[in-house]
Amino acid sequence: MDASCAPADIRFPTDISLLNEAREKTEAIIDILHEPLKGKEPKVRTYRQQARKEYLSIVKKRKLSKNRLRKGLRKQLSYVRRNLSHIKKLAEKPSLSALSKKQYRDVLVISELYRQQQLMYDQESHQMPGRIVSIGQPHVRPIVRGKAGTPVEFGAKFSVSVVDGYVFLDRLSWENYHEAHDLVDHIERYRKRFGYCPESVHVDKTYRNRDNLRYCKSLGIRISGPALGRPPKNAELSKQQKRQIREDEAARIPVEGKFGNGKRRYGLDRIMAKRDDTSETVIGLIVLVMNLEKVDRDLLFVLFRRREFVGHTNSVRPEMMKLQPKLSQKAA
Repeated sequence: MDASCAPADIRFPTDISLLNEAREKTEAIIDILHEPLKGKEPKVRTYRQQARKEYLSIVKKRKLSKNRLRKGLRKQLSYVRRNLSHIKKLAEKPSLSALSKKQYRDVLVISELYRQQQLMYDQESHQMPGRIVSIGQPHVRPIVRGKAGTPVEFGAKFSVSVVDGYVFLDRLSWENYHEAHDLVDHIERYRKRFGYCPESVHVDKTYRNRDNLRYCKSLGIRISGPALGRPPKNAELSKQQKRQIREDEAARIPVEGKFGNGKRRYGLDRIMAKRDDTSETVIGLIVLVMNLEKVDRDLLFVLFRRREFVGHTNSVRPEMMKLQPKLSQKAA
């Protein structure tokens, strides 16, 4: 068993780009709300040209100091705050019914985005529970993985278990979680599926904490990997123990291969669906297709082995078939 992330189809989020997108969306909403009041009341000021110029002056710099970035964030926050206040006042006159469902949803998301960004700016922090990294997909969360090249991914985190080449999707969440806490649940699901506990569990060192080791030991389940703590001095492992360690490491390879197969061939490396429920459906369908491919390979293997066996028996000459009983009697 192991866990991975299915990245969503969003651009790499930065605070300044999110605030600029929020500003542009609120400006479009103000234009729609002001349409019934055209000719009756003057249009509110949004300073969109000035705001766009200040945003480009920041993103076009190759090297940006911390003070310059904070100054740009402060200005973009002020523009978004002003636009939200204008939307609140305009909503009292023509009401928000002039907006589409998507635009109304964007207003709610941008309000929460502004609250989070303002709080992080005041605290000079980049951490926020339930942090929004995409206005179009507010359910997406940053998943810290610590992998080389991609330390942070943005999408859904899921845990799988692989049994005889078949993948079982045990957990799927948009919030980050520690996969080691799910080992007991994975084993209990295995027991419900097959009626008995597994003989061994093959995981990486993340799962090897004291609670999991104690639980596996109580059920007589062998868990892969070395013992916790420092290795004993001048202690030589027997050949059987070394062979067992190598076999356990080799048995954990299929779960990594399933991740690679799903991300390279089936689109698990970028989920193109936009909603949270459709994205979860796409991930589940990818796992289903991978299992169907496994079934197809097994059936083809049995079919070709049977044809090979039938072809082998038919290739025996008739005179050899007559001699077979005599040869068997002599052997007896």
